[in-house]
Amino acid sequence: QVQLVDSGGALVQAGGSLRLSCAASGLTFSNYVLGWYRQAPGKEREFVARINWNGGSTYYADSVNARFTISRDNAKNMAYLQMNSLKPEDTAIYYCNARPQFWVPGGYWGQGTQVTVSS
Repeated sequence: QVQLVDSGGALVQAGGSLRLSCAASGLTFSNYVLGWYRQAPGKEREFVARINWNGGSTYYADSVNARFTISRDNAKNMAYLQMNSLKPEDTAIYYCNARPQFWVPGGYWGQGTQVTVSS
């Protein structure tokens, strides 16, 4: 069955960096748009970034643009989110998502990885 495993979350000081990873299995990875979403305590899950099938197109939420970079390695069935200049408001559980097209809701989700940014 399809499985996405998120990892890389940690406690980090403001201004620091983290790289999240998403390992996918059970699907033809290159057929899917990969995205990262996050959910902070008491808030709804929100979009962070997405990347198309070959990495040629990316899109970011305004709140993370120029600080975060999404990438993928189709040969390894992996997606990544490099997060720089982290802020306390970036604290959330981060989830990887795979869907056939970005406008199609749902898709497959990772279990989430906790990112905590201290001030």
